[in-house]
Amino acid sequence: MSKRRDPNPEFDLFIPALGDLPLKDQREVMERPFFSLQKRKRLKPIEYRSPDGEAWVRVQAIPDYGMATIWDADILIWAASTLNRMKQQGLNDLPRTLTTTPYDLLRAIKRSTGGRDYQELQAALLRLQTTSITTSIRATKRRQKAGFNWLDSWTFDTDADTEQPRGMTLTLSDWVYEGIVNEKSLLTMHPDYFLLSGGLERALYRIARKHAGSQRGGWTCRVEVLRDKTGSDAKPKEFNRMLRRAIEADQLPDYGMELTETADKSPAVLFRLRGEAEALEFAEKMRAEEERRARMVADRQRADQVDAHMDRLAGRR
Repeated sequence: MSKRRDPNPEFDLFIPALGDLPLKDQREVMERPFFSLQKRKRLKPIEYRSPDGEAWVRVQAIPDYGMATIWDADILIWAASTLNRMKQQGLNDLPRTLTTTPYDLLRAIKRSTGGRDYQELQAALLRLQTTSITTSIRATKRRQKAGFNWLDSWTFDTDADTEQPRGMTLTLSDWVYEGIVNEKSLLTMHPDYFLLSGGLERALYRIARKHAGSQRGGWTCRVEVLRDKTGSDAKPKEFNRMLRRAIEADQLPDYGMELTETADKSPAVLFRLRGEAEALEFAEKMRAEEERRARMVADRQRADQVDAHMDRLAGRR
């Protein structure tokens, strides 16, 4: 439950790195369970319904490849960030098919670039293409729903002589593309998100970024609701154990977490911006110090009163 190191800490002039750009992701996707939190193959579907019953998500995988993981979603973050940059540069006709190189993409999402990494990149593309999602999100009528895969298609070019990867393309599905080009649906993410090694930690950050944002006082979520939002397939007891470990590790960018309770005593987690949490912690320390000094003054005054009383008694003798 720790942050992994950036495998490419040095700046490379030949890479269109995302480090100079704000990372972007779709807020609709960040707050609900669309991805597996584990790297081992998951075939069990994700079934989610919001507490008010209005929004629901069903994610299914095929046995050959398994469900798209929360690490695979880094490719979609890269796509959203790239399209957002194009839009900021004044490009009106944003492409649904993006062209890059496997090397550039891996470096952009802070991955290593060894032979196995290229194989894992291809596996991620397959999972993104074959994972099937059905949802009511963006439905204009109560009974409407949409079905899609993350990617419609992709290509991976290799050199005929060296068999080294050279170029690649990926074509976003309409649902994903429409969510990205709608600027109001995007949220900026901390670049250290890519360095989070745990699937649960990644899900917690995405949920905190969507709901807690920068609101004063933070945001509190019941543990049972949080489990549903992450899409974890762990038993409640195991989920609670993993959640406590994540809170103790305290690795989320921007946000601190602490266990708390709701008004009805249900276990919950408070997400709060680190700057605010540190300010409150400092204020608490200052208040404790003031109380300590006040007690010292009061104790000294009582001691002086006792001494004065003893002196008066001694004078009467």
